Order: sequence, then structure tokens, then C-alpha cells
Amino acid sequence: MAVLDSALTEQLSQLLTKVVEPIELVASLDERPKSTEMLGLLQEIAALSDKITVRTDGTNERRPSFEIIRTGTDVGVRFAGIPLGHEFSSLVLALVQVGGNPVKEDADLMQQVKDIDGDYEFTTYMSLTCQNCPTVVQALNAMSVLNPRIRHTAVEGSLFQDEVKSKNILTVPQVYLNGEPFATGRMDMADFAAKLDAGAGAKAAAKLNEREPYEVLVIGQGPAGAAASIYTARKGFRTGLVGERFGGQVLDTMAIENFISVPHTEGPKFAAALEQHVGEYEIDVIKNQGATALVPATTEGGLHTVTFGEDAALKARSVIIATGAKWRLMGVPGEEEYRNKGVTFCPHCDGPLFKGKRIAVIGGGNSGVEAAIDLAGIVDHVTVIEFMDEMRADGVLQDKLRSMSNVDVILGAQTTEVVGDGTQVTSLKYKVRATGELKELPLSGIFVQIGLLPTTDWLRDSGVELAARGEIAVNGRGETNVPGVFAAGDCSTIPYKQIVVAQGSGASAALSAFDYLIRTKQAVEA
Repeated sequence: MAVLDSALTEQLSQLLTKVVEPIELVASLDERPKSTEMLGLLQEIAALSDKITVRTDGTNERRPSFEIIRTGTDVGVRFAGIPLGHEFSSLVLALVQVGGNPVKEDADLMQQVKDIDGDYEFTTYMSLTCQNCPTVVQALNAMSVLNPRIRHTAVEGSLFQDEVKSKNILTVPQVYLNGEPFATGRMDMADFAAKLDAGAGAKAAAKLNEREPYEVLVIGQGPAGAAASIYTARKGFRTGLVGERFGGQVLDTMAIENFISVPHTEGPKFAAALEQHVGEYEIDVIKNQGATALVPATTEGGLHTVTFGEDAALKARSVIIATGAKWRLMGVPGEEEYRNKGVTFCPHCDGPLFKGKRIAVIGGGNSGVEAAIDLAGIVDHVTVIEFMDEMRADGVLQDKLRSMSNVDVILGAQTTEVVGDGTQVTSLKYKVRATGELKELPLSGIFVQIGLLPTTDWLRDSGVELAARGEIAVNGRGETNVPGVFAAGDCSTIPYKQIVVAQGSGASAALSAFDYLIRTKQAVEA
């Protein structure tokens, strides 16, 4: 039976034409059925290109696994498991990059990777349902191709549960370097290069400081920021778009089904489409930089200053803030101590690591109930804990949840403490709000789904007015109380935190910035 369906086979056949140098797929197999499946996949791949051969004499201790090796060289990457699902794109990229097709990245960044001195053995633990894992896997694979002294193995956690359990890995992606924990969560090549290159921070700061002032500087690279930058670039303004990760919260979204004209897509695909669209304009995109302070201009039409860390700053005549929001925490003892040790936020990424275990979902809104429904198909038992006396999720979701036999719902409960044994979560304590009674729930994982908080802490001393919940106060035009400073998306008081609303508010803020720049320019000239 074929591992790849006809559509994937046709797609792969076209992509493998980019393989220009011979490569070998070297399999290390055992008696498990997954080894048979893996060998079948490798043979199907080899049948699509005369530059690819398969060997079964691999000696890797992880089985089933395989290496992709450029014949006669040290260039190669390893997969322990079968990289389908979200990791299929990682497999395809590895094949064509090891096969001699150039890595597509910023030239300075690639040179930085090539210049990294030392021997590095990376291992990434991932799951095939994790939308953030491919970014990590693809970054480290590409670095392995650019610099053969960097080696990388991507391990599918579900196939190597003993190894995952021995390392107490309860969240993915989890990266080890030379056998020791190195990083957790979504990272790209620039992030890894910065951690490995001691002088990367100073180099990045120097590059920022060298940039000329912008007419519009957009802070945040999610849907609102992308829309704002496109609108201002189309007006002919010199535009900068800076942020920590392109796509923002969208990268943490599994399914998007309410973006009008696109019946269904996934967050990372949507983010990639945003970046591609932005790339069609003369927009100076600066990644992996988080703003730390805003110093408004002292005169109308003057230059605002946005700082990044202690040594870097950018200046602009107008600023559009679109920094989005971040996961809201419970704020109870033990939560921070056991984060990524049982306390987590992404059911799609980390759910498979809790197979057969008892877990809790905190929050009875749409996101909490959707998470509970998804997790109920993986774990042994789910308990939904809701602070209010009724759930806020849509009725159709509540009906689906209550139809599931391995789900309990506790209403009117306030989480008071996360309990663990020093290495992982063992239980959760909560208070019955109606009676004050304290109870304890034995479990292995806690998925927090209680909403988002605006990413605006960096504006506390800026003079920009913030609403009670920390959102930037704006009017219907996206204007803040500071002339020349605008805000859009989830970090602002714009109602309804939706992708389509964020993009609309980004466009509105950009058009308001256009009006401001034209008016102040005329005033200065006069």
C-alpha cells in the first residue's frame, strides 16, 4: 500500500526536479510496522528521481530512522520517525536542499551560519500535529546544509516514547544541543544563529542603528501589521515593518475557517501568505526584534524613537503599533515553575505527549472547549474547569463536548495552585467559588485557554494611553492620544479580536498615518 497519495506523489515529483546532486536515503530499521512504512515511503521517493537511491544498512540507534546524505560529502540531516503531516514540508525541503538546491535565506544570515565555529549536535523532539515544529526542524536542517559541523536529528515523539519520557519532554518543539536542553518553542534560523553567535546581538543592534528614519514604522508582523505596511507602502512612503516573528498569533492557530473568501487554511500557511504579499512591496522587513520602549517626538511632525534592547533604536515620522497579544496566564503558584513541564497552551502541539493521561483544560470559552474536544480523542480523561457558573462557548461546541464520555466539566471553580514533584505536574488545586471548599485534582497536564493579554507592557512609560486591560486606546481611525502614533489589531481597543478585523484596523491606521504625514509635511513646508 502506498504511503503517499496521488496528489502528494505528483507534488513531490515536481519538487524533486530541483535535486541536482545525488543523494542517498540511508534507513535504520527494526521489526516494527513503522519501519516497513518508512521503507515504503523512502522507496516511493526514490522512484521519483534518478538522483535518489535507498540503502537499508543504517546504523542509527533510533529505529526506524533515516538520513538524507549528499553522496560523497558530510552534508546531511536525519529524521527519526516518519515526517508526514505538518513535517512533510520539512522532508521535501531537506531532500532538495541536501540535493544541492540553494537554501533561500538572507545572505548575511547564511554567511553568519557558515561562519559559526565548533561542532554542534542538535536534536529536535516534535509531533506531526504541531504547527510550530516545522519552523524549528527546517531551520536546523538548513543550517546543517550550510555548515556540515552542525548536525541535526528530528525525532517524532510518538514513535520514541521511552526516550521522550526519560527526558520528561511535555511540550514540543523541544531542542537539545549536545545532549542538553537548549530551547523550547518556535525558533527560526536567525534565532538559532543569535544564540550560537556571541556577537550576534551587537551586530544586529549596529544594523538597526544604521537605518535611516522611516516615514512609517510598523511594530508587529501579524495580520494588522502586514496590512498596515502594505497600505503605507502603496502610498509611496518609506516603510519599515519590525517584529519578533512574522505572523504573530496566527502561527499558533491550527484552523482558520472564517477568513472571508478562504474557506479553510492553517495559521502557518496564512502567515506565509502574509509574508509573501508583504515581500511584493518595497517594505524594509526586520525580524526577530521586540520593541522595548517608545519615545514620542517632541514636536508634531518630528521623529519618534522606538528602542530595541539597550543599544538599538529606529526612528520614524509616524508609528503604527500592531504588537498583538500573548497567552494569558492563570497567575497562580506553580504555574511558572511547571511551564513546559505539564503546564502548556497548545493542544495541537503538545496533546500527543499526554496520550493515555489525565489532563485539565482551564477555560470554558470557544478556545477551551475546542481544545478539550481535540484532546479527548488523545488523552485518557479531560476535565474542563470554568471560573464562571456557565460556559461561554458556542452551544454547538458545548453539545459536542458533553457527548464525549471521557470529559467532565467543573463550573464555578477558581484554580488556586499547580502542584508538581519538582520535575512535572502531578495535580491541580481549585476552590469551589460558591462554598469556598478547596479540592485537588490529580493529573499530568494543564492546558491554559483563558484568553489573551495585549502586548503593550513596553509602552507603560511612553505617554500612550492604555485602557484598563492594557489595550492601547484608539478612536475609530486608529489614532492614539499621541500625534503620529497609531495602533491596530489585538493590542488596541478595537472590538472583536479576529483576523479579518485586525487587518481592517491595520488598513485604517495606515490611512490615518497617510493623512497625518501629508498634513504635517504641508505644515512644515509652510
